[in-house]
Amino acid sequence: MSHAIQERPVSVAPRRDPLSHARLPRWTPAAIAAGSIAAGIGIGIGAGWHSKVQWGLIAALLFVLVTFAVTTKVEGRRQAKDRVATSLVWVCFVLAVIPLISLAWVTISKGAQVLDLYFLTHSMNGVLDAEAGGGVYHALLGTIEQVGIATLIAAPIGLLTAVYLVEYGSGSRLAKAVTFFVDVMTGIPSIVAGLFILATWNLILGFGPSGFAGAMALAILMMPVVVRSTEEMLKLVPNELREASLALGIPKWRTILKVVLPTAIGGITTGVMLAVARITGETAPVLLLVFGTKLINPNPFEGAQSSLPLYVYEQYAVGTDAAVARAWAAALVLIAFVMILNLVARGIARWKAPKTGR
Repeated sequence: MSHAIQERPVSVAPRRDPLSHARLPRWTPAAIAAGSIAAGIGIGIGAGWHSKVQWGLIAALLFVLVTFAVTTKVEGRRQAKDRVATSLVWVCFVLAVIPLISLAWVTISKGAQVLDLYFLTHSMNGVLDAEAGGGVYHALLGTIEQVGIATLIAAPIGLLTAVYLVEYGSGSRLAKAVTFFVDVMTGIPSIVAGLFILATWNLILGFGPSGFAGAMALAILMMPVVVRSTEEMLKLVPNELREASLALGIPKWRTILKVVLPTAIGGITTGVMLAVARITGETAPVLLLVFGTKLINPNPFEGAQSSLPLYVYEQYAVGTDAAVARAWAAALVLIAFVMILNLVARGIARWKAPKTGR
């Protein structure tokens, strides 16, 4: 008896890839952030907290906790740890950016009320501090001259010191001593530099207040920053470039001038601009050595001058609405001054940087 054998299709269950797992939608972090902000505001209002900083901290904490809980439920604990680390990075970024944005917004909104061409081209000569009017020209001129002289003093000295530490004195006792004192000078208060110049230049040598005296104090504050930043940039230049240049018979000084410095020019310029940004806002040395004046003094080597930080301090100390408005406008000019210097320096560094093409 013959039996017909019929083949039946065998249903095979799909095999699950052990490497695949559930994933959260890409919009999940944004949704969690929005929910955390709403919950933080609600908790803050419910608790009677009026500070928006407290609301933001609660929202940040909720964002991290909810992200960990949701990711653990869907993707697993290992992926949750990764997302928590990413969330912490974003939270720290937001916490750092918010004060900067707030500062820029307040300065622009309050400083723009007074800032105009008249304000930039007139001084406070003949204008009482409590009255409206006047300008910032004398302070702006003083800042440009003092910062310029300080940069002309500190930048070459700092650059050459860094070249010695990296190219000539690496590992020597003198280099270690110089590095130690540079690190010490990095943390000295600005008033100490002002007192040093006051004691030597003014009291011992007998010179009077001037923009040059303030510039020397600013140069003392600027030099250690230039040295440390330039030193780190020179260390990043590959030794192969130096060796290739020396192998062609080029002297070491020319190798440094034509190979090492052009390669690190971008970082060196950034370090110099960081130092300039630091000294531009200093008030204590200027108050001790330059004294301040309402008149326009274009000569930095004789007579009292003013500067933007000192102008801001003086106007804000008056306390009237007109004086405070001038202080905010001068602060806005100071920020714009530093920004323009940075943009110009970046452009020069990019122009002078070695061209890399393939």
